[in-house]
Amino acid sequence: MHTKLNKVIMKHFFQLREYALGNILHLFQRYFLLFLGLLISSSMHSQNDSIAIIKLLEKEGLTWRMGDKKAHADCWMERPYSRILVSTADGRTIDVPTKTIIDPPSSMIGKGGFAFHTNHKMRIDKNIAWVAHDEVSVGTDGKETLSNEVRFLEKFDGDWKLVGQSNHFYDHPPENKIDTTSYIQTVDIETGRIETVLTIDDHFEAPNWHPDNYLIVNSKGKLYTLDLKTKNLELLDTGFADQNNNDHGISPDNQWLAISHNDVTDPSPKSYKSAIYVLPIEGGKPRRVTSEVMSFWHGWSPDGKRLAYCAERNGNYDVYSISVDGGKEKRLTTAEGLDDGPEYSPDGKYIYYNSYKSGHMQIWRMRTNSKKQEQLTFDENSNWFPHPSPDGKWIVYIAYTSDQKQNHLFGKQVKLRLMNIEAKKIKDITPVFFGGQGTINVPSWSPDSKKLAFVSYSVN
Repeated sequence: MHTKLNKVIMKHFFQLREYALGNILHLFQRYFLLFLGLLISSSMHSQNDSIAIIKLLEKEGLTWRMGDKKAHADCWMERPYSRILVSTADGRTIDVPTKTIIDPPSSMIGKGGFAFHTNHKMRIDKNIAWVAHDEVSVGTDGKETLSNEVRFLEKFDGDWKLVGQSNHFYDHPPENKIDTTSYIQTVDIETGRIETVLTIDDHFEAPNWHPDNYLIVNSKGKLYTLDLKTKNLELLDTGFADQNNNDHGISPDNQWLAISHNDVTDPSPKSYKSAIYVLPIEGGKPRRVTSEVMSFWHGWSPDGKRLAYCAERNGNYDVYSISVDGGKEKRLTTAEGLDDGPEYSPDGKYIYYNSYKSGHMQIWRMRTNSKKQEQLTFDENSNWFPHPSPDGKWIVYIAYTSDQKQNHLFGKQVKLRLMNIEAKKIKDITPVFFGGQGTINVPSWSPDSKKLAFVSYSVN
């Protein structure tokens, strides 16, 4: 699960402290009467309005993180009473000019990452609304920002717009509160039976399935082994590589592990510096393979000699390959838009990947020499991370049930789908569940091609 602009996010999420009503009233004295009126108004508001408001907030946050100033400004409407107030963890209160938020300087906004909202509280009264929510925002540098936000909105010509907000920032999550539960699971592709291997109150991601009956998973920059029989979870020694994202995988001979580690010592000016490394499967000192950042591993060639990966070069994300010994990388895709998740077929003839080149995220494949690029899915889902089965009969991929453009965020409605490679027939192998980023970013087939490992989530 990594996010390219939204890739590499592997942080867990926390239940944030309620923002006291007294503080809200203090920060929004000018809105006191409005706020009070909304509190006592009927909660029987339009479901369509509440959905539209949530979508607007998601868009506003995404445009801020992606540096899309025009789309960000479209989420706002400046009014004579517009106000932006910020309270910090160290007790300061800042009155931010509204124009600064609506049309921020480039230095203020992000270069990627994602945010996750929880605990929405909403009041709608005709054409006026307020929403309070907790938020964890994670930048491409891995930095977490914890906040409670209160947003004021108005409806103009049928469209909701932001007109003011208050942000309270925390320096750490409240103690003894967890907001993410991870369910590390397997699914039988024939029967659809789902078994939960481990339930844990923490954010875990991306299981690889080793033939010795254990999984490799990541959490908060670390890698772990999970014994499928004993359920024991043990830290894997990855040496200095302690900022690993959820792009990792096992070599065809089961002796090596490829990882994507944020090398903060790299001289690149890029905010996130993921490079690909390999290390012994039992753990040890990693050896760097890619010289340039950002590079995110996804596949081993069947002979174990080459790696396939997604890389950002000059602002575009494409599929590349490189010798496992390093050296010159080979660019395999050149279309505008994100190409991601490349993985070799077991016979070495194809590389499967997901691409936005059609204007919608779909599953593709190409010959390993980049020739004969072929689109395989054509539906309304956002389809990511195709993984061929070891026997070469199937590919599994994750489908977001709503259009996510070029993003693959956590906290969305998703399902796993299975394609018969020969017949090109597709079926669901799971019901829709809460997941996304981290669910199945990496190869997770059982060695016998009968089961898959994945992660679903719940948020308290």
